[in-house]
Amino acid sequence: MAETPASQDVEAPDGPQAQTSLSTSTARNLAHTTKSVPQMQGISSRWLLRILPWVQVSGGTYRVNRRLLCAVADGRVDCEVADGQVQVIPAELTEIPLLREVSDGALLKRLAGRFEQQEVEAGATLAKEGQKADGLVVIAHGRADLLGAAAYEGETSHGTLSDGDYLGEDALVDKNSRWAYTVRAMTPCTLMVLPRRAFKEIADRSPELRAHVEEFVSRPEPPVNRRGEADIGVASGHEGEPTLHGAFVDYDPAPREYSLSVAQTVLRVHTRVADLYNEPMDQVEQQLRLTVEALRERQEHELINNREFGLLHNADFKQRIPTRGGPPTPDDMDELLSMRRKTKFFLAHRRTIAAFARECTRAGISEPGVDFHGHHVFGWRGVPFLPCNKIPVSPSLTSSIIALRTGEEDEGVIGLHQTGIPDEYEPSLSVRFMGIDEKAVISYLVSAYYSVAVLLPSALGVLENVEIGHYGSEDGLRARPATSTAAQA
Repeated sequence: MAETPASQDVEAPDGPQAQTSLSTSTARNLAHTTKSVPQMQGISSRWLLRILPWVQVSGGTYRVNRRLLCAVADGRVDCEVADGQVQVIPAELTEIPLLREVSDGALLKRLAGRFEQQEVEAGATLAKEGQKADGLVVIAHGRADLLGAAAYEGETSHGTLSDGDYLGEDALVDKNSRWAYTVRAMTPCTLMVLPRRAFKEIADRSPELRAHVEEFVSRPEPPVNRRGEADIGVASGHEGEPTLHGAFVDYDPAPREYSLSVAQTVLRVHTRVADLYNEPMDQVEQQLRLTVEALRERQEHELINNREFGLLHNADFKQRIPTRGGPPTPDDMDELLSMRRKTKFFLAHRRTIAAFARECTRAGISEPGVDFHGHHVFGWRGVPFLPCNKIPVSPSLTSSIIALRTGEEDEGVIGLHQTGIPDEYEPSLSVRFMGIDEKAVISYLVSAYYSVAVLLPSALGVLENVEIGHYGSEDGLRARPATSTAAQA
């Protein structure tokens, strides 16, 4: 048998190389893997839950006592679209002071049927200051600006009208009524107009409406302050011994009561998982932790969006203003800020904060931001802008900005909860053992109790219809959004 020369290499056998050491996949069976606790993308900053002063509600109900309001009505008249035509909802006509106490549904329906639909373009003048008013005008859709003569020259703005606002109600009963302001359409508007002659025709045929109008016109207006509360007679600047008029402060006979709401779920964990797989992390504890996070997220969502007590649905109509041009400008924010004393916070979606930052950049304004609870956040006039992803963004990319004054001492917005409940896991949140079923599954009832109360209407304001998808600039270049602080917190 011939020997292989020493200088000749031995060829490797076909196929993969033979393993010469322990593989990493096998070694992991003996290693203690370093791992994280379960992560959850749905956890947000939840600033609203942190900034609200929480008040203990021992009886489950919180009553907000206020002074008696003498204002008859201050709502909006809603419209609907049926068969391609805009119609005034008859019951909504009671939001107009003149028709507040009319209860005849058939009469309201006849009045609603006499409204005439008109379409106007942006820039059109809907009313001219000083000219004779000839009917009630309801803005079904669009925005209009109230303009008056300035002290020196030009015009000055007295506010903005939007969907549901109305003007000219005095013209229905006073043939000499005149427009107090010039009203100019800022966007294309759909108007619903009730001519004075049409209202008079229905009033002449309806003894109830005629008697109601006569009583309303002859009713003396009680002295009220600028907030609509009954004025308290106070004398000042007098000399000698004049007779002082008596005064008292009347209260609202039917104050609003807030009952605690609840968010609940049933957490289920198999006993086999709880018994055998609890090292190094307690499975029940981790399941409970993530469940509580989901409940707190739902809690903040309800505080913003619930129709009974949510902030967006419970803001007073006089505290709601639309933007003047769509995107949130510094002028819009200044107007929102000026509507209340001691505004503590702004709440907005992150995209809305970025939109406002773009408008500041476009206007050449550099806002340094605000240090708040250890975070550097975007701010305006020293008031922090706090992100809240629970404020909805519509498909047309519009959203809202909420302004808050908080605390019982400042007659602001407060959170409501009840601590000390049975099986309490966190303040006003309980975890109650429900037993083990025949499938060996453990059940826990997890409940969170909460609500939010607005002590005075001026404590809560909303900037509505904020466009957040506007990126254009005057020079045709895309402005760089100042989001370095807006995206934090």
